Formats: sequence, structure tokens, C-alpha cells
Amino acid sequence: MSSDPVVELGFLENKTPAWKLRSKFFPSKVGGYPAWLALKDLPNGQQLTCRNCSKPVAFLCQLYAPFHDKEECFHRTVFVFICRDADCSKENNASNIRVFRSQLQRNNEFYPPDPAKDAEPGSESPGAADFNNLCRVCGGCGPKVCGGCKVARYCSKDHQALDWKAGHREECKNPETVSKVSCKGNAKFLFPEYEIDMEPEELDERREKTEEEVMQEYETLLRSGRVTRDLDDDVEKNEDDLIKMATKETDKQFQKFRTRIKEYSDQVIRYDRGGEPLWVSLENKPQDIPPCPACGEAREFEFQIMPQLLVHLKVDSPGQSIDWGTVVVYSCKNSCSQDKYYIEEVAYKQDYAPISQVMKNHPEVNMY
Repeated sequence: MSSDPVVELGFLENKTPAWKLRSKFFPSKVGGYPAWLALKDLPNGQQLTCRNCSKPVAFLCQLYAPFHDKEECFHRTVFVFICRDADCSKENNASNIRVFRSQLQRNNEFYPPDPAKDAEPGSESPGAADFNNLCRVCGGCGPKVCGGCKVARYCSKDHQALDWKAGHREECKNPETVSKVSCKGNAKFLFPEYEIDMEPEELDERREKTEEEVMQEYETLLRSGRVTRDLDDDVEKNEDDLIKMATKETDKQFQKFRTRIKEYSDQVIRYDRGGEPLWVSLENKPQDIPPCPACGEAREFEFQIMPQLLVHLKVDSPGQSIDWGTVVVYSCKNSCSQDKYYIEEVAYKQDYAPISQVMKNHPEVNMY
């Protein structure tokens, strides 16, 4: 990641070979197993559970985001996990999301100081499986072992049961064929895997609209009753999908949101450490982000996950499965070092607000 204040945008790349998304290449990615940075002392089973249902959370994405001015952050990755249960996806509530930060010095016990060769042979090592028993469903710690084959490892009874029903019932009869690192059960749990390609946001100043212009456009759309339908012919399908997810959203901030992302409608990440998130609504912004419990320093905005990502996760239609307007990640401003390799940070989930709520809470906004 660049230390330049320009916002960096993340786009999905689906042609990257899976081996290039392993730990030794320090990837930014969505889905699949997490490519753990520190290969020991992974988050434990309790940390990787949903705060609502207590079931294991699924790996959503990770961003490789080193701080170039801090030696202990020579390597640095932020991991995001989410519960797949639709009932746990509550409006403006991130209790179903867990975020962890991991960082290493250039000289560390896991990786050589110079970049690894870009080759598939040997790409699986070093990896977390060299130091841990891993759950073959989710890629987290796997302290539980199948009582039959004595090979398959799991993080929980939930994942053991999932894998049993997906095919381990038969596989277990032949222990020599059982894999420690993959199974049919993970296809029912993991999200599709993509590389995240980061590029700077290049705004076309000739097309960038002022607040007044955005408001005028918004009021015109309100009068016409076409706030979420009036799309220009050149808007790509991704923005079309975004509008469908936001059919109840009609506030001024969402119009600003649409205008800002229009040139890069397929962005799934916005990285702007120390900046301001691009909110989807005037409503339900966080009022108080808790400071880092270790060093006491304030947490700052680091990046946000955009709603366009939902289109690629192959989940059910929004509103019937996991959903968000945007997921905003806050991390320790100092990215402080602690006595453990994985430090939990904070996520905030903002959803779209109906126009009635905006008008009630913001009477100063002239809608008509």
C-alpha cells in the first residue's frame, strides 16, 4: 500500500493461480482459506466465532498493508471474517464481523528478508500448516481430530458435521486418502477466491461534481420519483447491481456515493488510512470508535469494503443473506506491537437508510 494520501481502490482479479495467493507471496485477496501472515499463534476458535450465533465465521478478505515508515510493520496484513448466517446480518451492526491485524519485521522467523521466487513448486511453504493443525473446512486452527480416520482436523463440531455430511462419511473409511488441507465441506463454507488488485483512484476533475451539483441532481430525481432508477446508459452492470441492493436508499449521501464511484463502479475496496470513509448514507455513522486497548491510541479509518463485493460472493440475493452498505475497518493509529501475532481491530457496518429516517433526523435537508 502506498503512503500517499491518494485513495487506493481494490478490484477483483479472477485469473490469478491459487498458488500465487499463498502466504509467502503476501497477497491481498478475497475468499478461499486465509493466507495467514504470522504462521503461529493464529486467532483461536473463540475469536473466530460470530458474536451472535457463536458459530465459526468465514474468511472474507485480507489486505496486505505494510507501514513503510515502521520497521515492525514491514509486513502487515489485515484480515476480515464474517458469519454466513443471514439471521446474524443485522442492520448497522457489525457483531457478525471480526477483524484481525498481523505484522512482522523484515527479519522474522517465518520468511526470508527478500521476496520469494514467483514459482508454484514449493509455494505451499512456509505456510500455517507447517506450524499448526488447521481446520480443513475454514483454514483456522483445528484442535479437533476425526475419531475415525485420525487425520481430518476441525475447528469445531459445526465444521466436523458439515464435512461429514459433504462426503467425509465415506472418505473416512480410507484414512490414507484423507487430505489435511482440503475437503468437500469447504465448498459449502468458503467464499470464491479472487486476488485483490490495488490501484490509485484517479478522479476526472472535469466530471467531479460539487456538493451543490449533487444536491440539485438529487432533488430533481426525487421530484421525478426515479432516485434509484434513473441511470445513465453508460453505467456498468456492477452499478446496476448496486442500485438493486439499495432500492430503499434515497438520501443525499447515497447520491454522493454513487457519483464518486461511478468512474470505477467495480471497486470492492477503498483504502485511505487516516482519511474519511465514503459513507452510503447520512444516517448511522459511528459516534465513538473505541481506542486501541493495548496502547490507548485512537483507532483510525483504514479501509472499507464496498457493496459491489456481494455480487461476487455467490450468496443469496441481498436482504435474504449477508448484506451491507459498506463495512468500515478501523485500526490502531500506531499499529502497535503486542505480545501476540494477531490483534483484533474494529469493524463498523453501515446499511442504507430509508428516506423517512433521513427526513426525520435531518430536517435541514430540503428534499423538495
